[in-house]
Amino acid sequence: MNYSGAEGLEFGGGNTTVDPAVAATKGLPKGSRVTSTEPHGISFWSNTGRIDVELEETGSSQSFFIKVISGELGRNMMHGEYESMRAIHALVPNFVPEPVAWGTYTSVPDTHFFLCEYREMMDEMPADPHQFTAALAALHQNSRPPPETEGKFGFHITTYSGNLPQVVEWEASWEIFFAKSMKLALELELKAKGPHPDFDVLVPILFEKVIPRLLRPLESEGRSVKPSLIHGDLWFANSGVDVDMTSSLIFDACCFYAHNEYEFGQWRPVCNRFGAEYLAAYHSYVRISPPEEDYDGRLDLYKL
Repeated sequence: MNYSGAEGLEFGGGNTTVDPAVAATKGLPKGSRVTSTEPHGISFWSNTGRIDVELEETGSSQSFFIKVISGELGRNMMHGEYESMRAIHALVPNFVPEPVAWGTYTSVPDTHFFLCEYREMMDEMPADPHQFTAALAALHQNSRPPPETEGKFGFHITTYSGNLPQVVEWEASWEIFFAKSMKLALELELKAKGPHPDFDVLVPILFEKVIPRLLRPLESEGRSVKPSLIHGDLWFANSGVDVDMTSSLIFDACCFYAHNEYEFGQWRPVCNRFGAEYLAAYHSYVRISPPEEDYDGRLDLYKL
């Protein structure tokens, strides 16, 4: 966990003190009173909790979810998640908890937070593949990069898959963008685990043969790839069902504009629970990119 602690600001144990940055105008509602804090959720990288407040004007209650993390890397992760969730919420507002703020603790300057609305969730898969994939299809189809980067792949700020940075520099070619992303992923893997003789054999084949064979046809013979905003880490543990609305939710986003099918690389491993019925439901809204005969090969590439 990338969290060093913040004395006096722990969640639970009767504590109702939050850092002034969280209670400030951009965080909790103005004039609200914190009535309780509790640990909530599980994260590999941060400390997570729930904050309950009483609103000044109405006396009604409202709840928020908060992530807290330490260090410069943590700061960048919180900023990237906030911008990702904000981008999704702007397009499909009921599909994600509304992001509220991100920032740095006033009392512990090396501690950073992400704050969003609290949505009570059932810890289970979205029961209706069509409901879930309809929202996902709307995200993919209705999104487009900012006008100054129209037609390009990337994002305006670095986002993190877990604690690993992603390539986000704007690029007009999906093949080139993906190759850059794969190169960074392999560099991080080598840094973490050291060299392996298979890398020397397989990596050149991947970049010289596999990637061009599977991705270049997407942008050849008059075909093109629409840059779509993707969640970026959409495995089953980053989804849930809202208890009150019984609608699907996604969270822990690390967005960028990509080929929409890239989203489904996470769905290929057997350990994932988004099975064939979810892909079939999605493609009832969005057709498979041509050439269709390369579809399975592309998803196998995207799962690397």
